[in-house]
Order: sequence, then structure tokens, then C-alpha cells
Amino acid sequence: MKKTLLLCTFASADTLDELIQKIQETYSLAFKSIYILQNIEDENQFILTYNIVGDKDDIFHAPAYTISVHRKKQSNTIYTINAINLLMIEKIGHIDKNYKIEWEELENMVLCTAYGKLKKISTKIHKVIKLD
Repeated sequence: MKKTLLLCTFASADTLDELIQKIQETYSLAFKSIYILQNIEDENQFILTYNIVGDKDDIFHAPAYTISVHRKKQSNTIYTINAINLLMIEKIGHIDKNYKIEWEELENMVLCTAYGKLKKISTKIHKVIKLD
């Protein structure tokens, strides 16, 4: 049985429309929506999030600059496990599965890694695309 997988694709303003079309052509979207977040610090950078019906093997068909992520609904935080591990190291010096993350400090952020470092991207909703 297939389940859903949350994907996150990074885009610039000039690649946005092309990526939206590619996502629609490539995947069966679980909730028929693509959320387009805009980087508050770089308004030319967008982050598309969407749930696909599939599994980890389906990410091989993803557009470039796409990662599998998780979401904390209460704070609307999008994150990777590697980013959470680096966040813990930054805060307490080591990884501790019992560490309580202060999600409200991470509200409306995308947490990912780049070149082995934690990257925190503050976002705002730019647009939500509802598909038929």
C-alpha cells in the first residue's frame, strides 16, 4: 500500500511555473495542493511543499533541488531529520532523542542542511495552488 510523502522543492522566481507544471505531471498529489512559500530574506527564492502518493523510491523522479521533509503543524515548521540533529548540536552540544524542541521559536521556518551546516529559512505563504 502506498502512503504519502511530503516533498519540498526549492525554486527561483524564473523556474517557479516550470516546476509547478513538472510536479503536477510527475506525481499524484495526495491533497491536491501545492504550497508555495517565499523566503522572507530573499524574495526571489521560493519553496514548494506538496504531499505525493508514493514512497521513498518516488523521490528519484523528483525535480532537482527536492528533498523529503517532515512538518510540525503547530508551528508550520518544515524540517529534515539531519537539520533537527544539527539544531540539537547547536543548542546542547549533542544529539539527544529526549531533547524538547521549542517549536514556537521555529514558527514558519524551513530547517534543512547545506554543506553540513544548519540552514534556517524564514518563510511566508506566497500562494496555495489547489488542483482538481
